[in-house]
Amino acid sequence: MPKKVINTSGKRKTAVARATVQKGKGMIRVNKIPLELHEPEIARWKIFEPVTLASDVVNKVNIKVSVNGGGFMSQANAVRTAIARGLVEFTDDQDLKQTFLEYDRSLLVNDPRRREAKKPLGRGARKKRQKSYR
Repeated sequence: MPKKVINTSGKRKTAVARATVQKGKGMIRVNKIPLELHEPEIARWKIFEPVTLASDVVNKVNIKVSVNGGGFMSQANAVRTAIARGLVEFTDDQDLKQTFLEYDRSLLVNDPRRREAKKPLGRGARKKRQKSYR
């Protein structure tokens, strides 16, 4: 039987996470660092959501994730999407997919929102400099 390796990705704003799921002992690494040591803690909690929902499956696979771009929270959201997609694709389990969708749709679906571009005569996307000609 050939070695089953699944590659998935997750995106949020400008952060892109690429996950590799293969048969193993339950090791999860994000940028070569074990998930248990991932900082900051709030981002670690976010990444652990798909892991806790699919705990029985996670113990049988190794997951390697490389993530870059964006801020730490965008990276965490991208990583959790990549991990959840990888687990669903590796197991072909519709119940697991349904569990993820009921918990939070963004576990399986990338967030399409992006930063709005800055416009001329303004300090940002919407804010404009005041006019005083009256």
